[in-house]
Amino acid sequence: MKRKLGLLGLVLALPLSLVACTGGSSTDSSAAAGSGSGEISYWMWDAAQMPMYQKCADDFHAANPDVTVKLSQFGWNDYWTKVTTGFISGTAPDVFVDHLSKYPEFVTTAQIAPLDDQIAKDGVKTDIYQPGLADLWVAEDGKRYGLPKDFDTIGVFYNQDMVDKAGLTKDQLDKLEWNATDGGTYEKAIAHLTVDVNGKRGDEVGFDKSNVATYGLGLDGSGAGFGQTQWAMYTASNGWTATDKLWATKYNYSDPKFQETIAWYASLITKGYMPSLANSTGTGGTTAFGAGKYALLTEGSWNTGALTTLTGIKTGIAPTPIGPIGKRASIFNGLADSIWVGSKNQAADWKWVKYLASAACQDVVGDAAVVFPAIPSGTDKAEAAFKAKGIDVTAFLVQVKDKTTVLPPVTDHASEVTSIMQAAMDAVIGGTADVSTLTAANDQVNALFK
Repeated sequence: MKRKLGLLGLVLALPLSLVACTGGSSTDSSAAAGSGSGEISYWMWDAAQMPMYQKCADDFHAANPDVTVKLSQFGWNDYWTKVTTGFISGTAPDVFVDHLSKYPEFVTTAQIAPLDDQIAKDGVKTDIYQPGLADLWVAEDGKRYGLPKDFDTIGVFYNQDMVDKAGLTKDQLDKLEWNATDGGTYEKAIAHLTVDVNGKRGDEVGFDKSNVATYGLGLDGSGAGFGQTQWAMYTASNGWTATDKLWATKYNYSDPKFQETIAWYASLITKGYMPSLANSTGTGGTTAFGAGKYALLTEGSWNTGALTTLTGIKTGIAPTPIGPIGKRASIFNGLADSIWVGSKNQAADWKWVKYLASAACQDVVGDAAVVFPAIPSGTDKAEAAFKAKGIDVTAFLVQVKDKTTVLPPVTDHASEVTSIMQAAMDAVIGGTADVSTLTAANDQVNALFK
């Protein structure tokens, strides 16, 4: 399942000016249309979650024999192209898994229906989810466009054999600290885990940074303006936030705390501890980790299954390092299901969305040990299910329990912000521009809101 950059990550495939010309009016009453029976088309992008949601659909049909849910799955890029094309052609799914990087523009272009009237009518509680998740789906207009289905945080996946050979312990990995001056014990561990083609480690005399066999830390893109799996855990633990609140009209990429963090992060490439952007482009982080190219890889909880079942590799998971503010950090991202305003039977759609957001479905999702459901009982089931498979996911949950997570930026102009920051961050992480150029990029971003 691909979520990264996600939060400010990928540009909509079609011009929003075209999207805005189609679809219905985004009013609460529109979400009550239809007979409440028939077939519902439901789309998602993560193939790993298809089985558990098919189980939810089967259970839902058993309780609602007059409603059938037809699931369809598409890869991340194709998914959003099909959704936005469907808005224009009238072939969009009735209900679809929505993302925080997309829904603000879907609200602006009146393509998804608010759920407030249905929530009030049916007495659905919105305080049953992990704290903060429900807030993400209340738009600037004060209306709610989704109910949380799951959440994710970031952890540090590590190759157990490499860690053992380096003489590092799990306890040490769990307590690593970083700073923007010398990188702290975190950078020391990364350097020690880096090995060149001659067997020299990154912290040994004679290390050849031009011929590295295994990098201490992996790289999977520049992170654009969000860096969910790349650098957001560092910037947040240095006291920085992309925006000061949800639906803000100002970004903070010119903040010295942000720029000093990115400068430190890019220095790992210069030192040979992390691959260059050019050398890592086209090779996914999971693939490179599985090939033994990376000792550590910062990745999302949604990739736990993929990274812990790699052939020939024993994988452990550590929490993100503690930063200068004395705490570790992770983005607290969450998905929801949205109803397309063009659906002909939104009464049935609402029944399905309400079920997806209930413990009845989320407990099924938790038992599948793929992602963490938004309702705490489902989260507990997921933790237990992972444990039964021999996978310790404490690293992903410690920040939720310790309340050290940070909410992602949710604003208008997400695709334009991504376009600007993708180019700017590619240049900085790619080594062709100084970190100070992010101030000009920040000015471009903030000009979008004037």
